[in-house]
Amino acid sequence: METLLVVDDDLGIQKQLKWSFSDYEVVFADDRQSAIAQLRRFEPKVVTLDLGLPPDPANASEGLATLAEILNLAPQTKVIVVTGNNDKENALKAIQLGAYDFYQKPIDSDTIRILVSRAMTLFDLEQENRQLAQSLPAMGRIIGSSESIQQASRRAEKIAQTDVSALLLGESGTGKEVFARSIHDLSARRNKPFVAINCASIPENLLESELFGYEKGAFTGANKTTPGKIETAQGGTLFLDEIGDMPIGLQAKMLRFLQERVIERVGGRQEIPVDIRVVCATHRDLSSMVAEQTFREDLFYRVSEITIRIPPLRERGSDVVLLARTFLGAYKDEYGSKVKGFSEAAIEAMMQHRWPGNIRELQNKLKSAVILAEGNLIQADDMGLTAGQNGTMQNINLREVREEAESRAIRQAWHLAEQNMSKTAELLGITRPTLYSLIDKYRLDDIKPSN
Repeated sequence: METLLVVDDDLGIQKQLKWSFSDYEVVFADDRQSAIAQLRRFEPKVVTLDLGLPPDPANASEGLATLAEILNLAPQTKVIVVTGNNDKENALKAIQLGAYDFYQKPIDSDTIRILVSRAMTLFDLEQENRQLAQSLPAMGRIIGSSESIQQASRRAEKIAQTDVSALLLGESGTGKEVFARSIHDLSARRNKPFVAINCASIPENLLESELFGYEKGAFTGANKTTPGKIETAQGGTLFLDEIGDMPIGLQAKMLRFLQERVIERVGGRQEIPVDIRVVCATHRDLSSMVAEQTFREDLFYRVSEITIRIPPLRERGSDVVLLARTFLGAYKDEYGSKVKGFSEAAIEAMMQHRWPGNIRELQNKLKSAVILAEGNLIQADDMGLTAGQNGTMQNINLREVREEAESRAIRQAWHLAEQNMSKTAELLGITRPTLYSLIDKYRLDDIKPSN
């Protein structure tokens, strides 16, 4: 039986709530000290909190202080604050502090039962998500439920335990290095170094010494022998980002290393054996570059024993909202923001935007939004996006308009309901069977029932 903590100094209210929640184990507290004691003892998922607590029941100061202390000790707890009939200002202040919801007296048993039931369900879902995140393998850092990203993740998982060379193809900002790190973390080399180097960010005349190292006196300024990135990855994984930008002259030396697994430092003559896994990535079309003879064909086949295409964000459906929620959780802590989520218009704008900069662009817009947002919810304007305007001719085919509108509404409701199908149907004003029928009808494969 679930435990519900009721914090209220009115014995009549206590009796009413105990009767209303006969399916719960109801425990009571009548002031801040006893509330914290009961919280520590029973660790309830949900608390109802009257803001008018002694020693100053006429005001909300003691209740708000109790709320802050509860959320500080047990931040996952869902607190429903109960206020006087004309005290909306303090109710909203409580929401800003982190309360789950508020309810104004007089108490209606049916209504508050629904609020508590929803809060219990949300607590369980969040707890399940936290446990799932902790139990996921290394590829769990790849966030997304769309078929395109799941297919790429499954492919990466299959090759992780091997030493086959992998080539990651994707636009800038799609998360190629995250994939490379995930492959390393899931491999037998996970306890050895993961070394990344961007071939496009280092001048051509320095890239060779960065990769292969150099002997003392090899060139002006070489005051001591220095191992290169390849050597420092010994036993682990070397990630060559933007390998399509590697100079043609250096490609021959890289090919010899991949074939023989030995290197020579710049200015050196000694062959140094190296045991590493190589993962490469590029946003370029290497096949075309091979045809144009700007990339060696033999090197292309050597680095692309397995190729994984990482889809752009615009092809990942509602993953953009899932990613946005994940990043928001990190950024609001980093910047000390009170933002709690996204408005419906912001969700619609994110779904419509083309995201030419992919996940990197999303991260940048979210950081700005967290800093600039004035309310509890991020608006489309906070992210520099405009909902409902995508620059294309308006569709006037009634069937297609209806299908598009209903599909968009279902996705928005699903995200607002935090992927709970019952709550999604409730927000849409339809039954669950109707919701499932519409999901099948419009082939909304990215929406998966969570309960």
